[in-house]
Amino acid sequence: MNRHLRKAVVAAAAITAGLLMTACQNGTADSSSGTSPADPASPVAAAEKASDSKDSKDSKGVSGSFRNGKVTYLAPGKYIVSVPGKVDQQFWVADDTEVYGAGTICGEAGSKVDAPCTPDQLEAALKKGAVNADVEMKNGAATLVTERRAPQQDTGSDAGSAPDSDSRDTVVEGIDEGKGVDGTWFGNVSYLAPGKYTVSDMKGTEQQFLVAEDTEIWGYGDICGDTNTGEGGQGGIECTEGELETAAKKGFSAEVEISNGIATTITDDH
Repeated sequence: MNRHLRKAVVAAAAITAGLLMTACQNGTADSSSGTSPADPASPVAAAEKASDSKDSKDSKGVSGSFRNGKVTYLAPGKYIVSVPGKVDQQFWVADDTEVYGAGTICGEAGSKVDAPCTPDQLEAALKKGAVNADVEMKNGAATLVTERRAPQQDTGSDAGSAPDSDSRDTVVEGIDEGKGVDGTWFGNVSYLAPGKYTVSDMKGTEQQFLVAEDTEIWGYGDICGDTNTGEGGQGGIECTEGELETAAKKGFSAEVEISNGIATTITDDH
């Protein structure tokens, strides 16, 4: 009887050991297969997902010009521009985004020249309140943010002298009423405000004009392109308004054809 009892105990122990080994193997298999559906995603997977999301945003981001807008702060490096008649548009600011101020973002309000600002100054200003500005955007990221100057106050000075910084809205209203000039001017082109320039004639008299989306801008080395129009040369190429603005802030000579106050063609001297 003792011998039979010992055999039964040994058999029971063997069965119990087998069950324990099977449970351990199942646990090891579950561990090696990765996280279970109920487990949270790993930090690496979360980072990869965030990176994929950012890439998707960049590739599908909005491009275009948002003028007469009001820019507000949303999050670090992220803002919203609101333009009358359009849906509010979010955008990002990158390290190479150009920012110009006219007293609120940076610079002095009375200065005739926009001051170059840093993205940090833009963020600091917007955290205090919205700023009127024009935004140039490409793939959801701003390439240029330009603070708009406040309309000049009427100080009761000589009514015959034109103000140096008329608001763009006033100029556009005048053009809509048929008050814009027509003709061709050849002289030095200078930057006045976003979308607004002057061209001087041979007598030094300056004529203001606006740039529209359909304005043709041709460069032969001053705005863009180069002077070599022969084989192998870049020659005259069509430039962007951003390139025009950059060149006009330095000054260059050009032929400007104006219709009702708006430039139809700008061709730099070549």
